[in-house]
Amino acid sequence: MINITLRQLRYFEALAQQGHFGRAADAAAVSQPALSVQIKELETTLGQTLIERGPRSVRLTSFGQAFRLRAQEILRSVDELGDLARAMGDGLAGALRLGVIPTVAPYLLPKVVQGIQRAYPQVELRIRESQTQQLVQALKDGALDLAIVALPIGDAGFVEEALFEEEFVLVRPRADAEKPVPGRDQLREMQLLLLEEGHCFREQALSFCELRPSQPREVMDGSALSTLVQMVNAGLGVTLLPQMAVNIETRSADVAVTSFGAPQPSRQIGLIWRQSTPMDAKLRALADQLRRICAPA
Repeated sequence: MINITLRQLRYFEALAQQGHFGRAADAAAVSQPALSVQIKELETTLGQTLIERGPRSVRLTSFGQAFRLRAQEILRSVDELGDLARAMGDGLAGALRLGVIPTVAPYLLPKVVQGIQRAYPQVELRIRESQTQQLVQALKDGALDLAIVALPIGDAGFVEEALFEEEFVLVRPRADAEKPVPGRDQLREMQLLLLEEGHCFREQALSFCELRPSQPREVMDGSALSTLVQMVNAGLGVTLLPQMAVNIETRSADVAVTSFGAPQPSRQIGLIWRQSTPMDAKLRALADQLRRICAPA
């Protein structure tokens, strides 16, 4: 009988994700020598090499890749056993792992955290901010319980619960404040500043302006909404902002904020979680609570 431990599987998954022993040890909250010993013992137990060790990184062998798929299934099942235990209790309690996209986290999290703490005092909230693609993968891997993202995700493996609809506004230099609001045709001809690739808000802005993602661009993209606003302040172009970000991001910039006419660009913010989680009923109740928390005052 092969004796493989859950600790070894978790360390192996951390190493597969990070591709580096040091980063994997940090992610697993363990010393690098301890992680290395566990990986070596796992390979000895299996009688197969899982990773190719390079001077600065590691990569999975063909066997390691196949083994990882089965290991991920096991780890997900173990996590769902924990979900089952939480689902059988009264109300939400214990650790709740919540993911949030960067164009929502700084503006909505204070209200969300306070609301959850009031409604569920037994919950220990753990927050992870990342782009949608990374949050979706973390949910699939069982590393998160739910995530606040822009809908739709379009993955049959997830439940999607809408929370609210949010409009986008135009941010342009203060000197342009009295000019007519440009339509999408005019925006395509302007220096439109966008978030870098990987942000769903970038794709939403491109969609509104009917711009192709691959269209050549002469202006640098920003890594955060605050960067885009400061670029507008410096006269480099115009940008779009979600309504929730306006007060925070424009308070130190000499810019004009203008609403669009119809059709107004917008996005739908909602919660997603795995279809398979035993906590489905409790997460639906949490979604109802968050709708009330996020409703305009």
